[in-house]
Amino acid sequence: MQFMLMSYVQEDGWNQLTNEQKKQGMAAYIAYTEALTKAGAFKMGQRLGPSAEASTVRLKDGKAQILDGPYADAKEQLGGFFIIDVANRDEAMQWAAKCPAVGHGVVEVRELPAW
Repeated sequence: MQFMLMSYVQEDGWNQLTNEQKKQGMAAYIAYTEALTKAGAFKMGQRLGPSAEASTVRLKDGKAQILDGPYADAKEQLGGFFIIDVANRDEAMQWAAKCPAVGHGVVEVRELPAW
């Protein structure tokens, strides 16, 4: 079963860290990715660009309407994701609990159902 683990974090938090804290943070995510890979669960993952640089596209009267971000005044923004392939939801939840993002944000877990 495939799941997406979505990391919601405070975007401005990274800029408030010292260089040493940033180095430790990157090391934690690298170690997490390596553990997922070693377990055969890692499919892909990626950090996302800032929400202020995002856009949404909607159709209104058949015409595309583009809205530039940010969109919501929220404490945490979607900062990145991992797609994992594991036996069941419980295993996905165990991996989510190990994600470094839970130390400074929240990780949402959603199944990627087969079509």
